[in-house]
Amino acid sequence: MTRTILQTFLVFGMAILATLSYGSSPRFGYDAIRRGEFTPNSVRGGRSTADGKHYTTLEENRIVRYDYQTGTDSTVLFDGGAVSPAIQVEDYAIGPNEKYLLLTTQITPIYRRSFTAEYWIYDIRQKELKPLSEAGAQQQATFSPDGTRIAFVRDNNLFVTRIESGEEQQLTFDGVRNRIINGVPDWVYEEEFAFARAYEWSPDGRHIAWLRFDESRVKEYEMTRFDGALYPQTYTYKYPKAGEQNSIVELHCIDLHSGEQVKIETGTETDQYIPHLRWTPSGELAYYRLNRKQNRFEVILCRKDGSQKTIYEEQNDRYVELPDRSTVTFLPDGDRLVVRSERDGYMHLYLYSIRKGFLNRITEGEWEVTEMVGFGNDRIYYLSTETSPLRRNLYSIRCDGSQKKQLTEDNGTYRIVPSEGFRYYLSYFSNATTPERVTLHRSDGETVRTLEDNAALRDKLQQLQLPTKQFFTFRTKNGDELNGYLIRPIDFDSTQRYPVLMTQYSGPGSQRVADQWEMEWTEVLAQEGYIVACVDGRGTGFRGEAFKKCTYGQLGRYETEDQIEAARYLSELPYVDASRIGIYGWSYGGFMALNCILRGNDLFRVAIAVAPVTSWRYYDTIYTERYNGSPSENAAGYDNNSPIGMADRLKGKLLIAHGTADDNVHIQNTYEMVARLTAADRPFEMQIYPDQNHSMGSSRHHLIERCIEFIRTHL
Repeated sequence: MTRTILQTFLVFGMAILATLSYGSSPRFGYDAIRRGEFTPNSVRGGRSTADGKHYTTLEENRIVRYDYQTGTDSTVLFDGGAVSPAIQVEDYAIGPNEKYLLLTTQITPIYRRSFTAEYWIYDIRQKELKPLSEAGAQQQATFSPDGTRIAFVRDNNLFVTRIESGEEQQLTFDGVRNRIINGVPDWVYEEEFAFARAYEWSPDGRHIAWLRFDESRVKEYEMTRFDGALYPQTYTYKYPKAGEQNSIVELHCIDLHSGEQVKIETGTETDQYIPHLRWTPSGELAYYRLNRKQNRFEVILCRKDGSQKTIYEEQNDRYVELPDRSTVTFLPDGDRLVVRSERDGYMHLYLYSIRKGFLNRITEGEWEVTEMVGFGNDRIYYLSTETSPLRRNLYSIRCDGSQKKQLTEDNGTYRIVPSEGFRYYLSYFSNATTPERVTLHRSDGETVRTLEDNAALRDKLQQLQLPTKQFFTFRTKNGDELNGYLIRPIDFDSTQRYPVLMTQYSGPGSQRVADQWEMEWTEVLAQEGYIVACVDGRGTGFRGEAFKKCTYGQLGRYETEDQIEAARYLSELPYVDASRIGIYGWSYGGFMALNCILRGNDLFRVAIAVAPVTSWRYYDTIYTERYNGSPSENAAGYDNNSPIGMADRLKGKLLIAHGTADDNVHIQNTYEMVARLTAADRPFEMQIYPDQNHSMGSSRHHLIERCIEFIRTHL
C-alpha cells in the first residue's frame, strides 16, 4: 500500500549498454528525487476558523491566520521559536472558542494511523504554553465542543482534562495492553476501517461515547525486534487472521456531569463490527453496525429515551463497500442525512430523513461520487468522476437533486478543503503534467487568489523536457475495457524496441491510472530506455460496482488474468521488446507481481515483489473476509490463487523484499514463499530489512535503489 522514491549510482554492464543503445542519458537520477527536488510546495495544515471567514496554516513551525477574502490579515497565532520551552509542532487544532491551540509534538508512531505524542496547550491571548499532561504520552487528544476541556487516551484508558485548572479526570480504569482498549481501536479496526480515535464528544460537551475493545481472545503475533541490541526483543500484539476470532467490541457512554456510565446494547451478536460513532446535531448518538460477512450495513440511532431506531440499512450479495465516517452525513436541521451508497451500481448520494426514511436520490449516472466534501448555502458539495474515472471535479447540488453545478473546470484531480459553512474553499489541483496548484475560491467557484502555483518547479520540469503519462485503453478478450498509461523514454524512437516495466497495485477498489501529477522512481528508468506502463484491471475502483466486485471470492484470479493480458497487449506494440517485460508491485501489488511471473512465466522476464501477501490465509479478518469470504466457506478461493502454491512455475528473475517488523503484511508471507521456492529448487533474490515496517521506513531509499539496480541488470 505504498509508493516509492530512488537514488543515483554508477551504471555498469548491461545498464550502460541499455542506455547507449537508445541514445539517451539520464538527465537526473534518483538522488534528485530523494533530495526532494521535484516535491511541489503546498499549503500545509489549511483549516477554517469557526467564523468561516479565516483559515490557518502551519508554516515553518508557526501557525498563521489569514482572511479568506483578502489574504492580507495575516496574524501569527503561534511561533514555536518564541515560546518556552521551544517545541516543534507536527500538527495542531484550534479550540472551538479560538482561545486555545492544541499542539502535537514528539510523535511516536505505533501502527499506520496511531501514535503517541506530547500534546501542549497554548493560550493565544496570554501567550502561555503548558503540557496537556505530565503523566505520560497521550493519544488522540481533542477539544470539547465548548473548548474548555480536552479528552485523550493514555495506556488504553480515556481521560478528560480541564484546561483552566489542569484537573485530570480518568474515565476508564480497565485498560490493559493486549487485553482491553478504551477510546482507540485495536489493530485490525485501525488498519481496515481507517481510523485511530474511537470516542466522540456530544455536541453539548456533556457526554462522551466510546468503543471498548476486549481483545483477550484474539491470537497474538510475535515480531522479533533487533534495534542494535545484544539480545533481540519480541514485540507481541493482537492480530486476527482470516477466519480467526476478533475483538468483542462494546459501545459505552458517560455523563460527565453526573459521572454515570452506561453500556449501550448493540444487539445480541458479538461477532460483528461497530466501525464508527456519530452524534447528530440534535445530540443523539448514532453508530454503524456491520455483520462479519460485511454484506449487511446499518446506521442505528440511540434515542434520548433509551430506545434505538435503524435509520438506514443496506444489504449486498457480495459485500457492502467499506463504510467510513463520510458514508453518512447528518445535516444541520437534525433530521436529514445524506448517505453515500453504490446500491444502484455506482457510488451516489441519497437523502434520508430520521422521521420519514428515504426522501430522494441526489445524484445519478454511470459515474461515481468519490467524496462528499461538505454542506452549506443549502447545497451539497461533492467530488466525482463524472468527466472521467481518471479525474475528480467539484460539483454542488441541491438536496432534491436539482441545480447541479460544476465548480472546477481543469482536467485533472482536485482535493478540496472547505471553510465552515462552505463560504470558501481551498482547491488543491494537479494533473499528469501539472504539479500541485493551490487556489482559494468562493463557494460558487469564483477564484479569489492563487496561494501556490509551483512556477519554479514547472519551469524546471519544462527545461528537462521529461516524458509524460500517455493514457490509453484496450479491450480484453472478455470484452472489458481497461485503462492504462505509458511513460515512454526520452528520445523515443518508434523504430526501436524497448523493454517494459509494468507497475501496478490492483487491489479491490484501488486506482493507479489517474490524471494527477507524480514523480516516481520509475521516471529514472524512463530516461534510460525503458517504457513504464500501468494498467488498472478488474477489481479496481471508480468504474461501478460490477467492475469492482467481480473479483469477490477469487482474489487474484481476474486481476492476474488482466495484467497478463495487458502484458500481451504491450508485447504486440511495434516498439516493445516482447522478450523484456517485467512487473513490479508492493503489498497487494507484490502479491500480483508474484502471481504474474508464476502464471505468466512465458511472458514476464522479471518480477519485483515488495512486502507481498503470499496466501490470504495469513492476512487479517476484516480485509480478507470482505473480499474473499471466510476460509472455511471458500477454501478454494484462498488456495487456488496463492503464489505459495505455484512456486515451481518460476522461470524468470525474481526479487522479493520485506521488512521484519511489518505489522501489516507479516514477513511470514515472504518466509513461506521462500520455503516453497527453495523446495522447488528455483533461484531468486531476497532483500530483508531488519526492524522495518510495511512502508520500509528509513530503508525505503535503499530498497528503491535496489529495485532500479535489479531492473537494470535483468531487464
